[in-house]
Amino acid sequence: MLRVALVRVAGFFAFWIIVAGTKPVDIFVGLLAAVIVAWVSLRLLPPATIRLRPIALAKLVLRFLYQSIVAGVDVARRALDPRLPLRPGYVIYRPRLRPGTMQNTFCTMTSLLPGTLPSGPDGSGGLVVHCLDETQPVAERLAAEEALLTSALGGNDDG
Repeated sequence: MLRVALVRVAGFFAFWIIVAGTKPVDIFVGLLAAVIVAWVSLRLLPPATIRLRPIALAKLVLRFLYQSIVAGVDVARRALDPRLPLRPGYVIYRPRLRPGTMQNTFCTMTSLLPGTLPSGPDGSGGLVVHCLDETQPVAERLAAEEALLTSALGGNDDG
């Protein structure tokens, strides 16, 4: 816990220095602010048992970039070509991740991919996902993204 706290203080302090500068008063206030913010962050977001796996993380980043480009071109093509009508709708996706930090990370990641937007829980453990073409294999693609995320960050969730 102490190591996590020190890492957070260092990160917040570095951010402060980047924003405010290195005058003596800025350093003093920044250090004080970093300690307070780190304490608050530990209360609001306790340390998780996430273990980064560099190779899996690299695969996730590369796939994310690839998907962003391919899906962005597809969305633009569908929006501009009248022969490719949009079939917007909602798909219920049942994630393997429990509600919590990892599922929120998954939702954030998939919301950045063109053509899909997680819209919230459906009340029975699933996620409502808005998509531009509900006839596409949206759930299968989301499952692949979820598996890569889980592999890259390790574990299922911190609850």
